[in-house]
Amino acid sequence: MKLKFLLLSLIFFGMMSCDKDNIEYEFVKVATPELMSKTAFRNSVKAEAPIEIKEAGKIYAYSNFIFINEVNKGIHVLDNTDPKNPVAKTFINIPGNVDIAVKDNHLFADSSIDLVVFDISDINNITKTTTLEDMFLPMPNYDFPEGVQAVSYKDYDANEHIIVGWSAVLERREVGMHPGYYGPYFDLANSNFAPSAESNTGTGGSLARFQIVNNYLYTVGESKMKTFNISNLSQPAFENEINAGINIETMFYADNHLYLGSTRGMYIYSLANPSLPEYVSEFVHWESCDPVVVDGDYAYVTLRGGNLCGQQESVLEVIDISDKTQPTLAARYGLENPYGLGIKGHMLFVCDGTAGLKLFDKSDPLNIEMAKSFNDIHATDVIPLENTLIMIGGETLYQYAYGSNNDVTLISTYSLN
Repeated sequence: MKLKFLLLSLIFFGMMSCDKDNIEYEFVKVATPELMSKTAFRNSVKAEAPIEIKEAGKIYAYSNFIFINEVNKGIHVLDNTDPKNPVAKTFINIPGNVDIAVKDNHLFADSSIDLVVFDISDINNITKTTTLEDMFLPMPNYDFPEGVQAVSYKDYDANEHIIVGWSAVLERREVGMHPGYYGPYFDLANSNFAPSAESNTGTGGSLARFQIVNNYLYTVGESKMKTFNISNLSQPAFENEINAGINIETMFYADNHLYLGSTRGMYIYSLANPSLPEYVSEFVHWESCDPVVVDGDYAYVTLRGGNLCGQQESVLEVIDISDKTQPTLAARYGLENPYGLGIKGHMLFVCDGTAGLKLFDKSDPLNIEMAKSFNDIHATDVIPLENTLIMIGGETLYQYAYGSNNDVTLISTYSLN
């Protein structure tokens, strides 16, 4: 029996390594895209009954509702009339969704390459009002199966398809050769890919890529900023696109300026001409993940080191923007694993990942002091509202009430699955 096993092993090894003309072969685990036609993809965008949240992304607050992004899947809508008991109302199926913004009962969302608009005036009967097709480049989807060594776009046609997922197959290939592939071939061994009359506008966290300012919606991708005129909320119009920077991840609005956080720094754009934002300056830091919030003469930036974000060090940087043409580093404080952050009054709330939620007194931005820390939770993004603080992390939505000196006490937790 052992001899039979040995012979079979030798035969299999021979098939893997070479053939009659001594060409060497290898078995490679290849990721191939799961495709959906653009027509089917667009037809799937609609409101449905509530479903379980499997992978929570960004959060957004509007009126008495909390919107939770299901990464690349859509938006969960919670009725938060009673913060002690949020109630799931509906799920808006939006494949390829990452960001949203809301104004006067109109919700704007990305759906991979499209911008879609919904009327949410009746939360129990949400309707899609329009779709602006092919507004965005498809966001990179690198959620590859475990152990993948290569990627093929063999059957992918960008004019016809949307990538909605990935599968993996084991292929026998000539060593060093990758025949029969019509798209790029990636060697993943050393790659950098990873598995925000009077209107009523909602509030996003510091990880947002969408911002509504008056009659304009601004969106950012990896390098592009787009401007949409939303004077007619149900029928927005694309106006302009500019090259805004490199590896842009977040956008924050303050004092008629947009602050773009990228992996290499912070870009400042003036909205003196709201239809065409104008570059003002750039603050450069080491390569790192970078959300930003602004209050008065200072911008606060968390830089997360490790993983795919660049350097190993994680810090909070305070940037003096009193002269927006020349932002300068004013102070730096050590953190452990920072993500989103938010400001209310003299308090700075920092989501320090697995190290929890940290509250800093920033009365003196050059001498920030820790006021309180919740170390036993996972914190990724936070929205300081007028009466409550909303935070998301891990598999839980947290809500806090402000106390004296903007200290916070827990109101409720809502399990996301």
